[in-house]
Amino acid sequence: MSDRTAFRTCPLCEAGCGLEIGLKTESDGRETVTRIRGDQLDVFSHGFICPKGSTLKHLHEDPDWLRQPHVKVDGSFVPVSWDEAFETIAQAIRPILDAHGRDAAAVYLGNPNAHSLAPMFYNRTLIKAMGTRNRFSASTVDQRPKEVSAAMMFGSVAVPVPDLDRTDYLLMLGANPLASNGSLCTAPDFPGRLRRIQERGGTIVVVDPRRSETAEVADRHLAIRPATDAHFLAAIANTLLEDGTAAPGPLTAVTSGLDELGELLAPFTPESVAASTGLTAEEIRDVAGELIAAPTAAVYGRIGTTCQDFGTVSSWLVDVVNLLTGNLDRVGGAMFPTGAAGQPSTKGEPGRGRGFRMGRVASRVSGAPECFGEFPVSVLPEEIETPGQGQVRILVTVAGNPANSNPNSNRMNAALESLDFMVCVDPYINETTRHADVILPPPSPLQKPHYDLALLNFAVRNVANYSPPVLPLETTQLGEGRILLRLAAVFNGAPASGPEAESAADLLDEQAAQGLAGAAVSDRFGNVAERSPSELMEAAGDRRGAERMLDITLRTGPYGDGFISGAEGISLATLERHPHGVDLGPLEEHRLPGILRTPSATIELLNDMLRSELARLSGSLADAPPQMVLIGRRHIRSNNSWMHNIGVLTKGRNRCTLQIHPDDAERLGIADGAPARVTSRVGELVVDTECTDVVRPGVVSIPHGFGQNAPGVRLRVAAEYRGVNTNVLTDERDVDPISGNVALNGVAVTVTPATP
Repeated sequence: MSDRTAFRTCPLCEAGCGLEIGLKTESDGRETVTRIRGDQLDVFSHGFICPKGSTLKHLHEDPDWLRQPHVKVDGSFVPVSWDEAFETIAQAIRPILDAHGRDAAAVYLGNPNAHSLAPMFYNRTLIKAMGTRNRFSASTVDQRPKEVSAAMMFGSVAVPVPDLDRTDYLLMLGANPLASNGSLCTAPDFPGRLRRIQERGGTIVVVDPRRSETAEVADRHLAIRPATDAHFLAAIANTLLEDGTAAPGPLTAVTSGLDELGELLAPFTPESVAASTGLTAEEIRDVAGELIAAPTAAVYGRIGTTCQDFGTVSSWLVDVVNLLTGNLDRVGGAMFPTGAAGQPSTKGEPGRGRGFRMGRVASRVSGAPECFGEFPVSVLPEEIETPGQGQVRILVTVAGNPANSNPNSNRMNAALESLDFMVCVDPYINETTRHADVILPPPSPLQKPHYDLALLNFAVRNVANYSPPVLPLETTQLGEGRILLRLAAVFNGAPASGPEAESAADLLDEQAAQGLAGAAVSDRFGNVAERSPSELMEAAGDRRGAERMLDITLRTGPYGDGFISGAEGISLATLERHPHGVDLGPLEEHRLPGILRTPSATIELLNDMLRSELARLSGSLADAPPQMVLIGRRHIRSNNSWMHNIGVLTKGRNRCTLQIHPDDAERLGIADGAPARVTSRVGELVVDTECTDVVRPGVVSIPHGFGQNAPGVRLRVAAEYRGVNTNVLTDERDVDPISGNVALNGVAVTVTPATP
């Protein structure tokens, strides 16, 4: 029997499912988890849960999850106190920074930061304290093209999401939400939402080189050639413009560039793209006709569309088609969420802002342009390897595993090993942190407060849900926000240990809260005198840390006017009173032009970068496709590279296989289940073969994130799994030229039988 029940949002993926957690008190007074199941009363997920959600207990109790800092001594990690760890960091980095300047340091932020409250607020404090321009993140591995295309069109990263609960027609490209649970589309129970589209008479079409789990349940699957989504979408847009059925409706008046679009897309007829895409002209025309004829429709593209060398133009064309079919900013179409912690806007009134700029600085070695304050992660190895002023000698990673997750892993690992000093905020000794000098482990997901600060801004329904910590910290642990603040204080030159170190972290926390309050009040209320930052700080009461920052953000969000007037508005206290979340209603239409932040106060369809990319896309129509290309895939039991140490998720059949079409396997002399050797420009690996017609001929697929059996990795369960790291094959030179995002799909490879 459970003594207590706690409720929280699962932080393991973007779906944000509600969990009901049973706990009992042991004889020594400690609480332990007895069960985890879906929260039937959660306002968003209504009891849905995937296999990963129930494993939070296993993560929390994983013996390989570090409970205190570790420092490398004579090549081996030893546990130390927090003061010892920060002293080690201070003594190592200060001489390097003094001798070589602030750009001798670099920071890399991994995907889990978007799922964790404290890093969302305090990573910026750390980056500011480091004072380096060498900033990298996992965003240029998976989603940067969508961020860039949205910012070009709308002036900010306002990404439209498909209105799954009300659409009649859903076209999905390169997305497999039955495995991923959704991406840049926060939607618990994605399978159920798709099923209900069909139950109300709607249609689902999946465009993917692989007959994925989602394609299996769709009404139609179009097995496109990898990395040709832009050709397909351009042909659809061209068809709508050529036959006169394009109907942007009321958005015509607030869109610039429509008059030029037809000429730029003219080369992309269904007939001209058929050879490139591997689809027939009739199939492409059918989709165009169905999109325009459906009462409502939405186009949604994800990893398959962004992780390719035409990533930005593919992402842009998704919303061009949504616009041309009249389904942008419309019920049942592609809509803009209103997150409770998002930026408020005036509904319907024209928005105007500075718009999107990139390339304000360039990387030192190859001149890659900055984007959203970061350089593409593909250039990180050369910044470490190349001598000269600004050479990266110190690397800080926060919740990231670039040795596994980034292209050309062999080169990345060699670069990490050559660093002068490396600090990792991470709970595991994994492929990346094995190279570290100091590891600072955060608490488990059950020991941290949670609010999906970023992801609820991509939700298919407006909700807000806060989760307090379920279990307390152990005596050897430090809160995640506190780790980042103390690390920032060390880079600021503050004492690394003792009471003065704590005071320095307190000061940074106070400055961060005051800065957030000032910026939020200015943006929300235009610096109206009676609504002052100090009043907002007072409203937060005795809260400190990430919870105070969240309260400030909620109170100044679009639902939070009550902090001054006394009206019922969203604050952290509101969410604490509603453990199952607060339902703020369905997505609202007609948010354009109010949310625009472009200089022209219009949807800016075109710019010189996009014109250049369309010309390059047109030129590629004559290119012969490689004989064999590699794509990735996801599995519902996996979460990038860090859920493979949980036995209940890895048990059963081997899921890290090379999927290959039987015709290709026969041609190449590869038997089902036999090992195959896969080779690219940058590396090779041997992997077990799975002959299956789920992939189209000419395509092979290996899942992303496996291969935790490298020397020095301390992941006992994961190390025994027969997995390989597909990024041994991906190429750091193959990137989308606008965003710098790595092309993980469409990698040219050769496949041969492997000699035992």
